[in-house]
Amino acid sequence: MDYMEELRNKIYAGYEINKTEAMLLVKMPLDELSQIADEMRKYFCGNKFDICTIINGKSGRCSENCKYCAQSAHYKTKVEEYPLLDTQPILDEAEYNYNKGVMRYSVVTSGRALSDAEVDKLVDTMKQVHAKCPIKLCVSGGLLNEMQFKKLHEAGVERVHNNLETSRNHFPDVCTTHEFDDKVNAIKAAQKAGMSVCSGGIMGIGETMEDRIDMALELRNLGVNSVPINILNPIAGTPYEHNKRLSDEEIQRIVAIYRFILPKAFIRLAGGRGFLADKGMKCFQSGANAAISGDMLTTSGISIDTDMQMIKQLGFKLS
Repeated sequence: MDYMEELRNKIYAGYEINKTEAMLLVKMPLDELSQIADEMRKYFCGNKFDICTIINGKSGRCSENCKYCAQSAHYKTKVEEYPLLDTQPILDEAEYNYNKGVMRYSVVTSGRALSDAEVDKLVDTMKQVHAKCPIKLCVSGGLLNEMQFKKLHEAGVERVHNNLETSRNHFPDVCTTHEFDDKVNAIKAAQKAGMSVCSGGIMGIGETMEDRIDMALELRNLGVNSVPINILNPIAGTPYEHNKRLSDEEIQRIVAIYRFILPKAFIRLAGGRGFLADKGMKCFQSGANAAISGDMLTTSGISIDTDMQMIKQLGFKLS
């Protein structure tokens, strides 16, 4: 406890922990690690909680070969396929979520990147959603450039989602059709366009704890303030279909260590949270303070009503 308390106090004073210090947390008692991470969350973020929902705005037929993904055209999965949605279903879902109390909503699309024509169509849609619904808007449209991000930003989109997925070192084992730096460059382009960034990764894709820590340090260097932590859902037909799921305790430890590395961030439980026996409650007491609610892209999630009840029970306040 003394080591963790000393580290916590240094972080309170503005210190950023290094990789060696973060790696030492891997062996620390989980209960004590979680307790201190929760204290740090309260210190830096108070009881603010950020809940968001997503819609699968374009599904399947993706040219990329990310080994975890049901939407990749490289694998035989049973995912539904359709082009970029028209405005009405995206607007309807935005209004439904907002009326449920959700404050943030993201349109997520398959593929390496939206084409210019698709960006223009989505820009028109987001303008209409922004005009008719007060919900905060995000887009996950792949490896877009700064001009495309600017168009979306001007349409009312304030945040871009683009997961690093894993560490720089491990990334070539996960995907070979684009590179880690393609992700980094897209994130920097979004930031140059004036947008905030949501970026994290997937746990359980063959990475080590060192990989997880390396990714967190990369996110810190990029100034990312919203960090989704996904738990792999092994999809039949993908190369990772037989991957063993991580234990609840390992996910809890990852969350707590991320709070030490990213003390001011919204650490967001995302895909795969339903695998956790308590739906994430212990993680929300170990430094996490955000979640994706409702269904995921190709898998079911946790209902908004259930999440709202949990948030209230834990004493959080929606931000």
